[in-house]
Amino acid sequence: MTDPATDEQLAAFRRSIDNIDAALIHILAERFRITQAVGQYKAKTALPPADPDREARQIERLRTLAAEADLDPEFSEKFLRFIIDEVIRHHQKARGE
Repeated sequence: MTDPATDEQLAAFRRSIDNIDAALIHILAERFRITQAVGQYKAKTALPPADPDREARQIERLRTLAAEADLDPEFSEKFLRFIIDEVIRHHQKARGE
């Protein structure tokens, strides 16, 4: 039995995962910087915090991309829904709601 603490292949896989996780965090941070600006703009121009039509289009688009990338579309939708809900919360906060 191989010791996980000394398994070089496992360590290489884990380094790759760690790099991908770091990239995801940076990408999410950039996405939220932009959506914060959108929220401020919406608050200033009296636009609603949520846009259900756009959200539905985005979810459908990303479900398609997920399927093409061999990623479970259900998972991608849950992930995007979580992000959208957080963005809407920030937009509501920007409006003082």
